[in-house]
Amino acid sequence: MAEGPGELVAAGEILEMLGVGRSRFRAIQQHPNFPAPYAKLSVGSIWLKADVERYIAEHRRPRPADEDE
Repeated sequence: MAEGPGELVAAGEILEMLGVGRSRFRAIQQHPNFPAPYAKLSVGSIWLKADVERYIAEHRRPRPADEDE
């Protein structure tokens, strides 16, 4: 059996990963370093989770720690 490309994520999961809303995510998608979708389906685009995680690690500032923890 052939292995798949890896774990896939859609916009909803990426919103959570980035901690942003839909309009901010649309702006982030325009960033030249944001990964291209792995595929565009009738219900929307999907990305390789590893590509999105790499983008976050390389291009997003860490969120401040919650002081209540």
